[in-house]
Amino acid sequence: MSTHSEDSASFPLSNDRQLVGTRRKAREKVMQLLVACSTDEISWEEVFPHIVYRDFNFNDQETEPQKLLTPDEILELESDTRVNWDETELDFIKELTSRTIEEMEYSDGLIERFAQNWELDRIALIDRVLLRMAVAELIHFPQIPTKVTINEIIELAKSYSTDKSNVFINGVLDAVVVELTTSQRLKKTGRGLHE
Repeated sequence: MSTHSEDSASFPLSNDRQLVGTRRKAREKVMQLLVACSTDEISWEEVFPHIVYRDFNFNDQETEPQKLLTPDEILELESDTRVNWDETELDFIKELTSRTIEEMEYSDGLIERFAQNWELDRIALIDRVLLRMAVAELIHFPQIPTKVTINEIIELAKSYSTDKSNVFINGVLDAVVVELTTSQRLKKTGRGLHE
């Protein structure tokens, strides 16, 4: 597994802050990986260490420092936060990323079919990526409840996409779930996982 030192050369990482990787954060990282490699100029494996091990700081802090800062304090304030992952979450990131890419043609067909009056290339990139992720997760992760997948994707849309994206994505995914169920591609195992 890659070490954190290789991904800290270009952008500084905080010395004081750390996050624990969660399943929600894992999905966010999958989205970021897929958006980063959406032009086919770079593979997700190449950007994996840079994206997965850091929570990006976009300098949107609203608190104004009330004193002059030292160079070290400025660096700390502007640095990204290190994300510490459990091995199972790293495996989830890798599998969801690869499954999303593997199912992209099928997912895009569903999206075009159920995104009424929207051509695929007119749908916001993040919305397309989130819908593709949802389809891959619904098909390939039988232990994750359908509602959890949809809710998590909608939460990402609220955080990263347009004001209306969550409603649009929810509508498309409702139709996708019906299609996957009808075609028997939605197979959930365990109690309470299938509605």
